[in-house]
Amino acid sequence: MNRREVIESAVRILAPRIPDFEFEAVTDHALGSRGLHKATPETAAWLSLVAYIRHTFTDYDSLLNEGYDVESARFFVLDDMNAVLERWGSPRRVEGQADEAGQNP
Repeated sequence: MNRREVIESAVRILAPRIPDFEFEAVTDHALGSRGLHKATPETAAWLSLVAYIRHTFTDYDSLLNEGYDVESARFFVLDDMNAVLERWGSPRRVEGQADEAGQNP
């Protein structure tokens, strides 16, 4: 399997009910991000999924624009992010900074 196929498989495991459009966006981000180039496919899939949800389905960017620091903005959108993960059938949830860095299974 090539890297794309492995990442696609990881996204499907992480979010089995993710809509097709979001699936493509998350996969493309995992493949195209320079910061994720050396990450394992599973880590790249998770971090892409989390980033996509944060920027697309929460007020995260608005909070940053209002002057909140990154940690505070992430704290305030945590429940919204986990609600999307739940809707998409994910077995994982975002719990904090360590989890977003791929350090917590």
